Amino acid sequence: MRYASVTDRLSGLGGAKWALHARARAMKAAGEDIIEFTIGEPDVPTPTRFIEAASAAMQAGRTGYSNGRGEPGLVAALAARYTARRGREITRDQIMCLPGTQTVLYGILRTLVEAGDEVLLGDPMYATYEGLIAQTGAKVVPVPLTPETGFRMQAADVAPRITPRSRVLFLNSPHNPTGAVLRPQDIRALGDLAKAHDLWILCDEVYEDMVFPGVTFTSPLDFADLADRTIVASSISKSHAAPGFRSGWCVGPAEFCARMLPLSETMLFGSQPFLADATQIAVSEPSPVASGMVERFSRRAGIIADALSGVNGLYVHRPEAGMFALIDVRATGLSGEDFAASLLDRQKVAVMPGESFGAGLSGWLRLSLTQPDDRTALAANRIAAHAASILGNAA
Repeated sequence: MRYASVTDRLSGLGGAKWALHARARAMKAAGEDIIEFTIGEPDVPTPTRFIEAASAAMQAGRTGYSNGRGEPGLVAALAARYTARRGREITRDQIMCLPGTQTVLYGILRTLVEAGDEVLLGDPMYATYEGLIAQTGAKVVPVPLTPETGFRMQAADVAPRITPRSRVLFLNSPHNPTGAVLRPQDIRALGDLAKAHDLWILCDEVYEDMVFPGVTFTSPLDFADLADRTIVASSISKSHAAPGFRSGWCVGPAEFCARMLPLSETMLFGSQPFLADATQIAVSEPSPVASGMVERFSRRAGIIADALSGVNGLYVHRPEAGMFALIDVRATGLSGEDFAASLLDRQKVAVMPGESFGAGLSGWLRLSLTQPDDRTALAANRIAAHAASILGNAA
């Protein structure tokens, strides 16, 4: 039987990247005491206020069809939120609401690129980005993000990779998996490149509300001269501990949204009104859980760094935002995949191999910061012991 070519383009770009996580879950289900640091789910439940709002909306009959742009109340709330945060008017016709950031990014890329186009994307990258681009037929052009620059994308690294086929500069700030936050000067330089080469700027900002103390978030939307080429995406999944709500949105030029609307209607014909009502409440006020997560995740990154500071050759990259820390294990001579696999088997600690996030993290590990402090400390000590045993055997 015949299949569409998109299935070939996406082969190996889906769930295979999470194979170690799946194996850890299977071991846990079989009764083993696995300390899990793989996926990035918030460490608190969805606030009761939002659950009750969604339930009340269902009870009130808010279970009918919606529309492709989003429920009017939520669209208005998002326009007000971004107007206040970005310091200039964002209108309702600049908003699109879809189920979760993943669906939003799918729709954005489907609207902007097609076969033969190129998307400039930082490497390392969030695990699904390659597939999101591949489904359009466009090509990923990796831009190296390095520890020496704090894993922040630099215009000097982008410029030589721009070709006549370049269409989109895909940013992610705060960044997953590195926790890097772009500075205003970074965005200014990148924006100047985008203007010079007529590129769209797409920025995933799902961790905007989870920036650590001492760091200030800046969006491409803050720059008025970039507004006609900038689209940002976000959701309540992380900031409001509501990943299962699948409630996301994008903000961009009105013409872009008008072009994307028929695509949204073709895919979904509207999101769930009762979830939109809960999201409207969420985006209209400060998150009740974000500040607590920021405090805990920042502290746990320090716990990991302290535990590994005495292991020669290992390096912990401290994040500036989000819910992950990175460990460079290249000194052990193992790949991230091999180190993570042996760590799970011997120490019962599950982490993500850096290779799941691009070639730029070969020989690294990504750890979520969502386990309690005592479990974080225990896992960090086990990682240190595991690395020391490998380094000792190699001596």
